[in-house]
Amino acid sequence: MKIGIPKELKNNENRVALPPSGVYELIQSGHSVVVETEAGFGSAFTDEAYKEVGATVVNTPEKVWEQDMVMKVKEPLEEEYKYFREGLILFTYLHLAANKPVAQALQKAKVTAVAYENVQLDDNTLPLLSPMSEIAGRMAAQIGAEFLESPKGGKGIVLAGVPGVRKGKVVIIGGGVAGTNAAKIAHGLGAKVTILDVNIDRLKELDTEFNGQIETLMSNSFNIEEQLKTADLVVGAVLLPGRKAPTLVTRDMVKNMPDHSVVIDIAIDQGGIFETETKTTTHDDPTYIEEGVTHYAVANMPGAVAQTATIALSNSTLPFAKKLVQAPIEEVLQNEPALYRGTNTYKGYLVHAAVAEDLEIEHTSLKDLL
Repeated sequence: MKIGIPKELKNNENRVALPPSGVYELIQSGHSVVVETEAGFGSAFTDEAYKEVGATVVNTPEKVWEQDMVMKVKEPLEEEYKYFREGLILFTYLHLAANKPVAQALQKAKVTAVAYENVQLDDNTLPLLSPMSEIAGRMAAQIGAEFLESPKGGKGIVLAGVPGVRKGKVVIIGGGVAGTNAAKIAHGLGAKVTILDVNIDRLKELDTEFNGQIETLMSNSFNIEEQLKTADLVVGAVLLPGRKAPTLVTRDMVKNMPDHSVVIDIAIDQGGIFETETKTTTHDDPTYIEEGVTHYAVANMPGAVAQTATIALSNSTLPFAKKLVQAPIEEVLQNEPALYRGTNTYKGYLVHAAVAEDLEIEHTSLKDLL
């Protein structure tokens, strides 16, 4: 099969769908790969490196999108809709529950779109979301520490504190992969860390994992409100697979936070959990102030550590990409449950039930279509 890898267009999205090593694996499996020129530059992968492993490097996106399957990192932007066509397989992060225009464009063009974030194994884990959640979680703590500094508009504290001065307080809402990794870095920086989650068994696991050195609380409106009153940094790390993120933090809760505190929402690409999140931001201009609190709302946080993120993503996506191109798509989806669950659009229909419900678009069963 012919596979295309375009250059990402999203602001400061420096990742690329596959590094040269991943392209090599596909070519060795008997497929051809077309890479847009400079697609890997943001991750420090040169055009020459792709050529050396057998890829064809082209200077126009049209030639990339002509291939049987296109692999990307982020959802297509409006200027890429013109490349959609019936029969195209698109394999990328989509987050359609918070992006109705992309969903409608994919439907209209009858693209088969498989979303990284919805590929789900039989044990309910999300193998293609996990590596970016790990990175975003780890970044959240270090970014939060940066924006708590006075020159960045923060209250001027160091999370570790010093003898005689209190530690910074980090509140993390969500104890999954992203939240756990945020806690690891925040705890490592010396902060006082509290994690809230709705799953008591998960809280028990976290208590054991951190040897009782962080505080765990049941996530409910009362506990969130009380914790935010004294928080320096709040990290939103809540995920509902395929769904828009729930609003868990009200404007009043944010208003009652200390001035110059920081909130970072890892779920902003799914709509975000803070009522005060009025927009998404970019790496060029990452923050804004609401109710006296700094909001960091960058929807592609791992794009700032592009080489690490690209390799980590490829380690997870490549085995599934090989499965997608090993046979006709109908056969693949019938035989690969994880990819079946990850399919969002097929032949003009929205086939992911959770996405359809959030977008208020009619859902059609993929099983019936196949």
